Amino acid sequence: MTMMKAVGLTRYLPIDHSDALMDVELEKPSARGRDLLVRVQAISVNPVDVKIRSPKARTEESPRVLGWDVAGIVEEVGEEVTLFKPGDEVYYAGSIVRPGGNSEFHLVDERIVGRKPSTLDFAEAAALPLTSITAWEGLFDRLGISRNPSDNEGRSLLIIGAAGGVGSIATQLAAAAGLTVIGTASRPESAQWVKDFGADHAINHYEPLVPQLQQLGLEFVDYILCLNSTELHWAQMAEAIAPQGRICSIVETPEPLNLTLLKDKSATFSWEFMFTRSRFGTPDMIEQHRLLNEVANLVDAGGLRTTVTKRLSPINAATLKEAHALIETGRTIGKIVISN
Repeated sequence: MTMMKAVGLTRYLPIDHSDALMDVELEKPSARGRDLLVRVQAISVNPVDVKIRSPKARTEESPRVLGWDVAGIVEEVGEEVTLFKPGDEVYYAGSIVRPGGNSEFHLVDERIVGRKPSTLDFAEAAALPLTSITAWEGLFDRLGISRNPSDNEGRSLLIIGAAGGVGSIATQLAAAAGLTVIGTASRPESAQWVKDFGADHAINHYEPLVPQLQQLGLEFVDYILCLNSTELHWAQMAEAIAPQGRICSIVETPEPLNLTLLKDKSATFSWEFMFTRSRFGTPDMIEQHRLLNEVANLVDAGGLRTTVTKRLSPINAATLKEAHALIETGRTIGKIVISN
């Protein structure tokens, strides 16, 4: 039996607890079917990692491995694989119902894997998959925005929480699609970040949104992408959305939303969860492969920037705990990556 290094948990504990994340050794898996076995070169840490690891009364019999952003090299392919071969450099976000990528080797279905952007190193590439998939699906699949700038002339998009990982990608994609982009941020440095990534305007999400939009000359916005505290902003989103406009959120709510607020405007609300396709094995699962390849093309052509703001090394429990603690502050801008 060949073993590999990994970082896992058996109990769900505060991040400052010594056993919150642990260095462990697990059996090295083998590729079967449509799976790739990837030698992990770099990972990034997302709020979903922190959410899943957060304290709860549950234990795991064997260590659970987190991590849903990987860049690496294909080591081995299953017998049904057609999209990749050993030696290919890849990047992906994986599946929420399978072990994560915080390990030396990782199994992933080829249909949710893209070729790594050739102009980026592994750490820069690892910052992109989860946020790019979420932003792309949110804008183009859920909100139904066209990628053709001429279709979007005069249309506006409000991104609530625009300085985070998803917001930084969504801002770039929306600006490239010709929309007027208004991003929210709460501090001068995050407001500047939002503008640097292509937003036309930055407003503060800790103050009422509608008066700030009105100051910009906007009675309504055509689209809203909510990346922060859906219930806190819900009434304002309902007020700000244009008649027949569309709202998409990625943040679940503790209480049901009052959808009746959207009725008179015939407005649409949808959720975006980038793990839906892989979790349910949807017939269009391969769209994430195509999407990630398109993102790689955009990056290599200079049309999309990676969002790394902090690099840590090496990949082990100590550095992962540091990354989780930073994300728990709620004040991170861009992405934290770990390599080596």
